[in-house]
Amino acid sequence: MRPLKRPPPGEVRLIGGQWKRSKLPVPPVEGLRPTPDRVRETLFNWLGQDLTGLRCLDLFAGSGALGLEAASRGAKEVVLVERDAQLVKALRQHVLRLGAKQVQIHAGDALQWLGGTHRGWDVVFLDPPFGDAANAWNEALFRDVMVRVHPSLRAGAMIYLEAGRPWQEADLPALPWRLHRHGKAGAVHYHLFVLDAEYAPAGAAVEDNRVL
Repeated sequence: MRPLKRPPPGEVRLIGGQWKRSKLPVPPVEGLRPTPDRVRETLFNWLGQDLTGLRCLDLFAGSGALGLEAASRGAKEVVLVERDAQLVKALRQHVLRLGAKQVQIHAGDALQWLGGTHRGWDVVFLDPPFGDAANAWNEALFRDVMVRVHPSLRAGAMIYLEAGRPWQEADLPALPWRLHRHGKAGAVHYHLFVLDAEYAPAGAAVEDNRVL
C-alpha cells in the first residue's frame, strides 16, 4: 500500500446511537486516516450495534471516530489514547461538546500507556497509521500490542484491527485469538479478533478500575 498523501477529511460523522449524525471537526494532521463511515457501520454491526455496559479502549485514537462511536452506542467507559497534541486538543473539545462523561483521554504513547495496570476491557480498537514506510514497524507493533493488552482483557474480548494486508491467527503471537470477521475497503483490510473465553487471563473480569 502506498503512503497516504491526501489531507484528512475536514470532519467525521458519528453514524449511530445517542449522538447519531454529530459532526466532529478533524485537524489537518498528515497521515491521519479516519475509519470511513461504511467500514464503521460494518464494524458496529459485527459488534452488535448496542454496546451498553462495555468498556472500550481506542489506542491510536486519531480523530476519535471509533471510541466516540462506541460511547454513542452505550459503552459505559471509553478511553482514547493519542499522542499528537492537535488531535488530543480536538478530542477534548469533542468530549466537552458531546457531554461524553464516560470518555477519558490520555495524551501520550500507546505502548507506554499499556505498561500500566488496566483491567476489564471488552473491546479494543487498534488503528495506527500505516503505509509502505511504516509496514514493518506496524507489523511488529500489532504483535506487541496484542501481547501487552492481553492480560487486561475480559473473557470473550474483541480487538478490531485495521491494516494494509489481511491478518490471520497465525500472524499474531501465540495467544488464543480467533479471527471472527474480515472485510476490505479499497486498500484497507479490517478485522475483528475474539479472545477465546476459556483462555482469558486471570483477573481479566475485574470491573470498574479507573484507568486515569
